[in-house]
Amino acid sequence: MSGYKFALIVMSDSRSKNPAKDKVKPVVDEILRRIDSKLMLYDVIPDEKDLIKEKLMRYVNNDVDVILTSGGTGFHPRDVTPDATKEILDYEVPFIPQAILYFSLTKTKRAMLSRMVAGVRNRKLIINLPGSPKAVDECLGYIVDILPHAIDKLKGDNSPCGE
Repeated sequence: MSGYKFALIVMSDSRSKNPAKDKVKPVVDEILRRIDSKLMLYDVIPDEKDLIKEKLMRYVNNDVDVILTSGGTGFHPRDVTPDATKEILDYEVPFIPQAILYFSLTKTKRAMLSRMVAGVRNRKLIINLPGSPKAVDECLGYIVDILPHAIDKLKGDNSPCGE
């Protein structure tokens, strides 16, 4: 299957004041083309926990398959994306961030400082990604090939995973 629908929420106090300066969206657009999918919804918002939760819930209730977030996954006091995400999830999918971490550690030791979260709400996959375009390119690029299978499973495909 192809033609999956994605959403992207960029969390950045500075970029929310001037969304035209965001450089993450073009990176995500390019990576999604690899799986014949496209970005349907996109926002740049400040690092505000309640606003993040509200936007995630709005996107979960839209016709998208995956919600990607970028930014707010580090140690800064304003980095609240993982906390907001956890509060709205039905369940976590811990091995997506762990796989990203495993790969990212081959690039930089600072990857171990990330607090990324992934999980499911209302059969929609939500994945937190770092804030830098380079890190998004590396991290999303690493996992993009497994996303169609994950989406199909969330949509009810009950064929064996090993085939």
